[in-house]
Amino acid sequence: MKKRKLGNSDLYITELGLGCMSIGTEEKTARKIIEASLEEGINYFDTADLYDFGENERIVGNALKEVRERVIIATKVGNRWNQAKNGWAWDPSKAYIKEEVKQSLKRLGTDYIDLYQLHGGTIDDPIEETIEAFEELKAEGYIRYYGISSIRPNVIREYVKKSSLVSVMMQYSILDRRPEEEALPLLQEYGVSVVTRGPLAKGILSDKMLEKVTEKGYQDYSSSELYEVLPLLKEKLADSRSFTEIAIHYNLATPAVASVVAGASSIEQVRSNAKAVRSQPLTDKEISFIKEITKASFYKEHR
Repeated sequence: MKKRKLGNSDLYITELGLGCMSIGTEEKTARKIIEASLEEGINYFDTADLYDFGENERIVGNALKEVRERVIIATKVGNRWNQAKNGWAWDPSKAYIKEEVKQSLKRLGTDYIDLYQLHGGTIDDPIEETIEAFEELKAEGYIRYYGISSIRPNVIREYVKKSSLVSVMMQYSILDRRPEEEALPLLQEYGVSVVTRGPLAKGILSDKMLEKVTEKGYQDYSSSELYEVLPLLKEKLADSRSFTEIAIHYNLATPAVASVVAGASSIEQVRSNAKAVRSQPLTDKEISFIKEITKASFYKEHR
């Protein structure tokens, strides 16, 4: 599987990453999903301290122990579970980040984290303090690089200008083109990579397509709009290939994108996603058609 450089780091990550949130807590099943990912050549695994109260990190770490030096492990910090574990609070403070990284390292069973990401963020955060925490962790050898997981253009802009982050994880798909307006051009200009999530728009951009449409619609699309635009996309683009291929390659066609992180709850999903990434890229004509009939929306909220 092809790899792309992550920002200005020396990390080369596969064009497809495994989003580990969906692997579940049954260790045997989760391990098989991770092993299938390794067999497909995937080297990028994304987890978070928030997932399953840290259990996800433990499972991922155990499954990758034997291949640790060959893989890139990314995890996240900032959401702090309360004592009852029925909710969490946002805590981007230096004190919390520097303490929580030790817990993540312990659960992952590793001496270092390849990519440590702030799991959200607002413009009202103590951003300089948060950056200081990441820079110290990097200097101390606990992490190799850091990034943020955010869709907020104003927050992204602050980190790009004030820090040495190498990546931004954000939702991006044919049906959610909001990053194209501000974030993607900015990140490309500064040499910061994008790691995308949600490429299949909750399954709407898979071969199941219309079965996955709900009354609520999706993002800026009403259900009636989806029933109109999806068949047009399928008819024009997916005559001889799966729509999963179309959806993933739309993301990979953007120069700033280093990897598409897709969740998988079965081995079959891993294989399908890997096959999609290995398929032919979209042509300029196909990309133009997609942009012509879908919405080029922007972030009205999430500033």
